[in-house]
Amino acid sequence: MKIYIDGEFYDKANAKVSVFDHGVLYGDGIFEGIRAYNGRIFRLEDHLQRLQDSANSILLKLPMGIKEIEKAVIETVRINELKDAYIRLVVTRGVGDLGLDMRKCRRGATLFIIADKIELYPEEFYE
Repeated sequence: MKIYIDGEFYDKANAKVSVFDHGVLYGDGIFEGIRAYNGRIFRLEDHLQRLQDSANSILLKLPMGIKEIEKAVIETVRINELKDAYIRLVVTRGVGDLGLDMRKCRRGATLFIIADKIELYPEEFYE
């Protein structure tokens, strides 16, 4: 599995976010849960618009434009060779100091994308 983080792809074991990321420390970030069915990402434009709206609501500047994020989502699904998938798109405030002051996150937002198969419930749940 390859995880997209800030413009690069990492193997699952090497995909890391700093413990000083304000998404980790304070839950300061936004996310979208997106599905892909039969090789098509469901309502991607709608999800990305909602992501932008969420960012605006918490005064979070996205690290790249919506079209670039769209390409990154599509590439993450493609590189993982998935047809049916769950996609987790996360943007955090980024790395900063301890304390809630978002101005201390000088490097800017962190963006990561995970795409994988998902099993919502084990088979025995349906029996």
